[in-house]
Amino acid sequence: MLEVQTRKAVESRIERTAEDLRAALKTQKIRYTEIDRVNETQISVKLKGQEGKEGFDNLLDEEFAVLRIVPGTTEDEGLSLRLELPEQEVKYVEEMAARQAMETIRNRIDQFGVSEPDIRRQGENRILIQLPGIKDAQRAINLIGKTALLEFKLVDEEHDLQEALKGHVPPGDEILYQVTEDPATGRKKRTPFLIRKRTYLTGEYLTDAKVQIDSMYNEPYVSMDFDKKGARLFERVTEANVKKRLAIVLDDHVYSAPVIQEKIGGGHARITGHFTTEEAHDLAIVLRAGALPAPVQILEERTVGPSLGRDSIDKGLMSMWIGGIVVVLFIGIYYKGAGIIANVALLLNIVLIAAGLAAFQATLTLPGIAGIILTIGMAVDANVIIFERIREEVRLGKTPRAAVDGGYARATMTILDANITTLIAALVLFQFGTGPVKGFAVTLSIGILASLFTAIIVARLIFDYLVLQRRTQRLSI
Repeated sequence: MLEVQTRKAVESRIERTAEDLRAALKTQKIRYTEIDRVNETQISVKLKGQEGKEGFDNLLDEEFAVLRIVPGTTEDEGLSLRLELPEQEVKYVEEMAARQAMETIRNRIDQFGVSEPDIRRQGENRILIQLPGIKDAQRAINLIGKTALLEFKLVDEEHDLQEALKGHVPPGDEILYQVTEDPATGRKKRTPFLIRKRTYLTGEYLTDAKVQIDSMYNEPYVSMDFDKKGARLFERVTEANVKKRLAIVLDDHVYSAPVIQEKIGGGHARITGHFTTEEAHDLAIVLRAGALPAPVQILEERTVGPSLGRDSIDKGLMSMWIGGIVVVLFIGIYYKGAGIIANVALLLNIVLIAAGLAAFQATLTLPGIAGIILTIGMAVDANVIIFERIREEVRLGKTPRAAVDGGYARATMTILDANITTLIAALVLFQFGTGPVKGFAVTLSIGILASLFTAIIVARLIFDYLVLQRRTQRLSI
């Protein structure tokens, strides 16, 4: 159970708005002394003198119409006022943050390779995630919770890092760390960097991220591709800062800080950092899936251990064996020799279902076992229709070959109608269902196709062998 910290999304929104407002005032040459975020929904603005008031109002109407002016106070040296996001806009930002978080997490889990995940909203800002069949729970938790905010920032090499570490951080700078692990000893090393706060490029311009192997050092790294706008920005940044260090920052951690040797065009970049293949793969996943709009907090975590899970599966399999044996005995006794043919087709049907589940790498859940049990009944139902038709032909005095031909000819369309309509219902369940419903739909769909094959083709081949090759004079049915 995750909780999306939607208020952080509102804070990020007001922070970006303050930055945009600062840039717009410079562009319009409207003088100001201060633009600061007061709280999570308000910005404080102080203009120099009264002459810029009209231009400021026009700017708000044209580019920042969403902001509402809180009554301010006029001072001798200028105008001081506050701007705030209306409550309606705040609720919209929070709702979109929760929705985007769920979709981002769903994309990450889909690429992680978990079978039949169940992801759903609960309340306004909570997300319930169920991952059946997962082997490394902690890795999945780490992958889901990463904010994955990718930023490109310049390293401040003009000021003294040691002085900054003592607490004298220059304005507009911050201290971030690069964490590396010694593969031999397992010890982690934290390397400080003095980084300029200004972000030149973010991960929103990424179009792809994939793992590649460095041919020189034989180490994995993450290769990134930007869209057209991102490629232009990256080229502009690298051209203006040749021989300077550009830090690649992910979630406030420095992954690498290479020196820009020349202008980089083409919209390609790489993240190196002595990754393992698994770490590089997970990093590529979160970059491809996009950044979470707000941090998520794990409220509750449960792992169903093998004892409880095994007990449930054992009971489900036991019910399948008991149901299957009872059906096999009844068919064998009631239809005699033809019942044995039906039982052979039924066993083959179960083998085909297992093969289909293995081919699709589907997780066998308890609803999936229920689908198999239902399929056993439907497979027998198809044989019952065929056998009763053959019995009618035998009562009319037809030969075994004519009775088999007539029985199958009269029963096939009925069987197809019944099974195809059920298959359509199963496909609808798979398309629109979630979690357990999908597991049931998968086994039911595979089972229907398998039962059609075994009842119409396999059982017919056995009958044809008996009446054509062995020339049976009397059908045991």
